[in-house]
Amino acid sequence: MRYRDSRLFVWGMGLLVLGSGPLLAIIAAASMGLTKDPNPNPIGPGLLAALTFWPSIIMIVVGAIKVSRARKS
Repeated sequence: MRYRDSRLFVWGMGLLVLGSGPLLAIIAAASMGLTKDPNPNPIGPGLLAALTFWPSIIMIVVGAIKVSRARKS
């Protein structure tokens, strides 16, 4: 299946990466010791991830369903 054909799937993946990416980058940097604070409290990136996670998952699932239905018919 070519999920890249579904714009909804691609937008959902982009939203997931751009919404959760900053938080995951801060967590990874802190775990590798690249930040001064070993236990950072990234409120902004955390809120961004919280607000974009479920809408992006919904977009990915709906896009995948549309691609699979289009392929069956």
